Amino acid sequence: MFKHFRESIFVTIFGFIAAWLWAANMHPGSEFKTLFVVFFLSVLEVTLSFDNAVVNAVVLDKMTPKWQHRFLTWGILIAVFVIRFLLPVIMVSFFSGHSIVNTVKMAFEDVARYTQYLQAAHAPLVAFGGSFLLMVALAHFIGQDNRHKWIIPIETFLAKIKVSFASPFICLFVIFVLQFFLPDEIKMQVINSGVIGIIAFEIIHGLSSRMEEAQKKQTISNVKTGGFLMFLYLETLDASFSLDGVLGSFAISKDIVIIAIGLAIGAMFVRSLTLLLVERKTLSQYVYLVSGAHFAIMMLAIIMFISIFVEISEIITGSIGLVLVGGAFISSLIENKKDPEKYIQKIV
Repeated sequence: MFKHFRESIFVTIFGFIAAWLWAANMHPGSEFKTLFVVFFLSVLEVTLSFDNAVVNAVVLDKMTPKWQHRFLTWGILIAVFVIRFLLPVIMVSFFSGHSIVNTVKMAFEDVARYTQYLQAAHAPLVAFGGSFLLMVALAHFIGQDNRHKWIIPIETFLAKIKVSFASPFICLFVIFVLQFFLPDEIKMQVINSGVIGIIAFEIIHGLSSRMEEAQKKQTISNVKTGGFLMFLYLETLDASFSLDGVLGSFAISKDIVIIAIGLAIGAMFVRSLTLLLVERKTLSQYVYLVSGAHFAIMMLAIIMFISIFVEISEIITGSIGLVLVGGAFISSLIENKKDPEKYIQKIV
């Protein structure tokens, strides 16, 4: 197990040293407090993204070793620098009208103003993330007769819906209902962001699925596939998951460097956990984990939509995800004990 978390441990040590040095120069006397904040942010990131690791493992298991390696190397650079640092800067730049360079200066020199602009971008950001994640969850359940159903009544009902456009229709309906309760100044921003989230999912997931099916027809069954579109799908999924943590982190710290370090450590552990799930075939051993993760994703999407109107603690969000994924894990253990021979066969 150590080999899977070796890089994460290295990044953690390096991150703690960097945070200590940064605090010593910028906030003398607050070094230990800073280390605690970094630790808390990293744990929060892992908690919020545990279900992300499960879904990542499902997609990653279908990819070639080359693209798996690219996701675990290039992907982590994108996840840390682009998504958890640059994306909020770009959004603040867009809504404030400042250039990227001036926005970065604002993040370091005028944190209160930067946070104010980031909060102004909250509604459209979570509308995009909520729509994309809701599409991810619905695509897993609707019209799919999954072999291992965890919450049988809900999954059976959704599996009976065979209409191809059901998922985007449901998402559009949610956005349509939301717009009646939105203030006029953010109504169009939220609607546009939500629709973009739906379109982004349909394009990326749709094209990658078609590529996967085309390759299966040309080669033997169960062959691994992969490519830029699957890579892009995973990165967009990661971005959607991280929005809640990135926005919520400013309630814990106003220092953008400390936030980036904490979230980077958490993102590394999520990547390591993903690799562990893939290499140990954990998802085939614990058959309800995938369903539990997608229910957690559905709840996260709903919470994102609700957070447009009411502030919801990231601790509550993370706890709901842990309860659902943990419940699916326990249910899988109980199922394995009922048929131990079948469980041994899965491992072998």
